Amino acid sequence: MNSFKRFVCSLPFLFSCYAGQLNAHAVVTEHSLSVGVVNAHQTSQVKLNFNSSVEVGLSQIFLVRTGDIEEALPLKAGKTAGVVLVDMPALDAGKYALHYRIFAADGHLTDDIIHFTVQP
Repeated sequence: MNSFKRFVCSLPFLFSCYAGQLNAHAVVTEHSLSVGVVNAHQTSQVKLNFNSSVEVGLSQIFLVRTGDIEEALPLKAGKTAGVVLVDMPALDAGKYALHYRIFAADGHLTDDIIHFTVQP
């Protein structure tokens, strides 16, 4: 068998190995900001659901205010694997973001932003 045929025959194996790596990062699958309203001048808690377990002690979440000012927020593990709870301070009405750096249990880092609006 020539080398090209061997390469083509090995593709299914190579793709199956690669596909297993696609789920290595902790990706938000759902968050409470998409289904609930954040009201101005009230503290709240945001729930982030990830597709894998998270190392909460190594992860960080920041509130991003106008002017790209970041403020670290406290986070804790939820009752189930892959759930992170974030305590939000009382905010004025306006546009904000959560910037998160989450370490999956397998050590991969996910760095992303969720935009949201605080209602008056």
